[in-house]
Amino acid sequence: MRRILATVASIAAITAVAAPVARADSPHFKKGGSPTCTISSGTSTKSTTCTATLAGLGNQDLVVTTSTSGTAVYQCQNQGGNIAPGQNKVLVGPATSTTSIPGSAIKNGNLTFTTNPAVLTAPATVSADVAGCPNANWTGVNPVLTVTNISLTIEQPPGTVIFSCSASDPNGLSGTVALSC
Repeated sequence: MRRILATVASIAAITAVAAPVARADSPHFKKGGSPTCTISSGTSTKSTTCTATLAGLGNQDLVVTTSTSGTAVYQCQNQGGNIAPGQNKVLVGPATSTTSIPGSAIKNGNLTFTTNPAVLTAPATVSADVAGCPNANWTGVNPVLTVTNISLTIEQPPGTVIFSCSASDPNGLSGTVALSC
């Protein structure tokens, strides 16, 4: 009898220890659901939203952070209103947005999401030195903004990164961009 009780107690102890290790979640992107981001067209402001379809998620809340950065090129304007091209690319950003998704939105481990937009905006004017103008009597105006970097971080539960994805091109990203994870 003691032997049976000892065996039952051992099995119960092993089950109690092993249970927290067994997890049903194994996050991955569904076929055709890898993250893509769409960059809006605009001259001095670019809005970026990303979408993806995940499977194998647990039931905890999910947080998605989108971050973009880029460069702006300015024209030089003197005090008389004359315009000449600038020469420098001015770094802009990063602009970041966070999208929180409650665990209740995840159905059978599946979720398709679209992020809140990350809005990157170039300053309307910059100093002559920053824009690459001939001298301090000029001001950088009329920025043309280009997105060069996008990053997407997916956390579940919040604080635990399950995916970190990005795209980068020093010449610029536009339209719909596929991210690498």
